[in-house]
Amino acid sequence: MKKWLAILAGIVLMVPLAACGSKAVATTSGGKITESAYYSSLKGTSSGKQVLQQMILNKVLEKQYGSKVSKSAVTKEYNSYKSQYGSSFSSVLSQNGMTTSQLKDEIRSNLLLKAAVKDHTTITTKDINKQWKKYQPKVQTAEILVSKKATAQSIIDQLNSASSADRWKTFKKLAKSKSTDTTNKSTGGKVSAFDNTDSSLDSSYKKAAFALKTNEYTTSPVKTSSGYQVIYMIKNPGKGAKSQHIADLKEQIIETDMSNSTVLHNVVSKVLKKGNVSIKDNDLKNILDDYLTSSSSSSTTTTTTTSSSSSN
Repeated sequence: MKKWLAILAGIVLMVPLAACGSKAVATTSGGKITESAYYSSLKGTSSGKQVLQQMILNKVLEKQYGSKVSKSAVTKEYNSYKSQYGSSFSSVLSQNGMTTSQLKDEIRSNLLLKAAVKDHTTITTKDINKQWKKYQPKVQTAEILVSKKATAQSIIDQLNSASSADRWKTFKKLAKSKSTDTTNKSTGGKVSAFDNTDSSLDSSYKKAAFALKTNEYTTSPVKTSSGYQVIYMIKNPGKGAKSQHIADLKEQIIETDMSNSTVLHNVVSKVLKKGNVSIKDNDLKNILDDYLTSSSSSSTTTTTTTSSSSSN
């Protein structure tokens, strides 16, 4: 149920362009490849242009919003990813061709972009009320995944037979012995805490989970794209009153905007225009035209269409 993060919300990864010069990037029996030759070749590619766009955006974002993104905020988010993947964290980084330093750089880039989105987003009472209708607080669950409905029902029957005081203990034992989800069976099937904005969990899983109170479990097998699941609610604080969650609702709206390409385009356009960017290489002079010549000049409005994923 874990999903590798698209850190930059559709913005390309940042890698350095080589400086223009005569120093060799590589030598061969057929001659050397200089920095200037490499640069000339790279800048003509779409990936090279995207890298430059990202480098420019990072510079202007850092100038305009750097003071709003602390080192501790980056570290906190980094640690949450590290905790999520546990012992497999290093291998996941390697599989994605990343180092810890690069991940931290991307986290900072994403937080800078988020600060810009907040700055250019007006959240109205109507937006808050709309988000409240779908709001669910962050809950902590555990799951047992099996391939057959009958197996899931058998697990539920065993839970039904256990005393209320022993059900969580029984559930953890069954998760370790029966679950086919190797990512969490050793921890009793515990799943990372989530709320209604989570897009990495199957919608059927979320719907069934949100209907449970603390220490309740699903009394019928839950069919998801991964198989059949039995879900145990470790902690559900309850929805409470809207007035208690205004900050959470605003945060959810911003997170939704962070996955909305139209909102991001408008925000990036405003940031770049304010950044007074001047392209010195004539071959690349039009690289930001899609943003700097945009006719969108009105204030960014929020959108609360939450994307969903069927992966679990």
